[in-house]
Amino acid sequence: IFNKCDLLSDEELHYQDMVMQMYENIGYQCFAISAQDRTSVEDLRPLLEGKITLFSGNSGVGKSTLINSLVPGVNLRTSDISDAHNTGMHTTTFSEMINLPPSPSGQRGAANLPIASREAMEGGYIIDTPGIKGFGTFDIEKEELTSYFREIFQFSKDCRFSNCTHTHEPGCAVLKALEEHYIAQSRYNSYLSMLEDKDENKYREAY
Repeated sequence: IFNKCDLLSDEELHYQDMVMQMYENIGYQCFAISAQDRTSVEDLRPLLEGKITLFSGNSGVGKSTLINSLVPGVNLRTSDISDAHNTGMHTTTFSEMINLPPSPSGQRGAANLPIASREAMEGGYIIDTPGIKGFGTFDIEKEELTSYFREIFQFSKDCRFSNCTHTHEPGCAVLKALEEHYIAQSRYNSYLSMLEDKDENKYREAY
C-alpha cells in the first residue's frame, strides 16, 4: 500500500508509479491511496473482509489514519512527521485488533450464502501495530535468502551451480537476468545488502 498520495508532487508521483510497476511486475498487488479519498480507501475493503489483516510500516506512514477511514468511529490516535528528524513519531504504542464492519455490498452478497461462508465473508479484523524504524531478518540462513526475492528465486533455478550466491559465479542466471533488466537493480542491491549483513551477523538468530 502506497499511502498519502495526496501529499506527493508530480515528480514524486512519477517515481511512485515506477516503483509500483516494478513490484507489480514481480507479482505483488499494489494500491496507491490517500486516507482523505474514500474511493481509493474502499478499494482495499474487498481484500480485508473475512480476514485478519495486520498493518505494518514505518512510523508516520498513516496506518492509524487509514484504519480510522476504514472503520469510522474507532478514533485511533494519529500524529504528524517530526519536523526535527523527518521521521514518524510513535503514536500507536501497542498492537490492537479492530473489528472491520462489513460493507453494505458484502452484507447483501453474503445473505445468500450458507451460514459458515457468510460468517467468513462478513467483516474481518485489522490489527494496528506500533510504527517501526526499520526492517531486519530473523532466523534466516544465508542460503535461504534467495527464496525471499521472488524474481531472483525464479531465475536462480537456471544457475549452473546449486550453491550459487549470485554475486560472481560463472553461469549465474540471476546476474544474466540483472544485466538484461529482468531484475531491478534496486532489488538486487537489497539482496546484496542483506547478504552482506548476514555475513556480518547483524541479524538476530532464533535463540
